[in-house]
Amino acid sequence: MERITIEGLEVFAFHGCNPGERRDGQVFLLDILLEFDSGNACLSDDLNDTVNYSQVAKRAAAMFREPPCNLIEHAAYRTARGILDEFTLLQSVTLRVHKPDAPLQLQVSDIIYELKKER
Repeated sequence: MERITIEGLEVFAFHGCNPGERRDGQVFLLDILLEFDSGNACLSDDLNDTVNYSQVAKRAAAMFREPPCNLIEHAAYRTARGILDEFTLLQSVTLRVHKPDAPLQLQVSDIIYELKKER
């Protein structure tokens, strides 16, 4: 399997359990690892034989953004599953969600949730 990684896709969304998160929203950063067989694209040099990462990024941002969820686990699952369903060349999608501004009473640099969906 070959891989394409989209790192640090910035998405502003209204996910969270706290009223302030749902009211004010926050920035989430998505890392998306796409695994697929790129053998045809390597030979053909044709965009139709690979996964268009620009399209994946646009769709991932839209899927992650709406509708708002209480849990980033749910937003991540629905996004990863949607990408896998929509882009049929993919064998798996790993999605890492960074929530750098999580409302904690402690200093942390990041909160990260990660999941992998496969065919």
